[in-house]
Amino acid sequence: MAKPQKGAIDNRHYDVIVAPHITEKATLLSEQNAVVFRVANDATKPEIKAAVEALFSVKVLGVNTIVQKGKTKKWKGTPYTKSDVKKAIVTLADGQSIDVTTGV
Repeated sequence: MAKPQKGAIDNRHYDVIVAPHITEKATLLSEQNAVVFRVANDATKPEIKAAVEALFSVKVLGVNTIVQKGKTKKWKGTPYTKSDVKKAIVTLADGQSIDVTTGV
């Protein structure tokens, strides 16, 4: 079985990047040439970097990840737990950007 070429789009890339994470802090990070994505909980930093480079055709300088633990909430007196969410802050090379308002 042949290895996929570097930069080629693989189906796993679509599974790694779940959605853009659009908040006030994420918008402020765009001034430092960074974009925030929700990613799969089992995604590694090299997988995230490869997926962003392949899907958006940009050069990624670094990837920082955060796991936000799910909070315990109550609904009609019954407790439940929200799911854990993994976020990735992707730093792009100078002069490159990703428009998160458009689809992939």
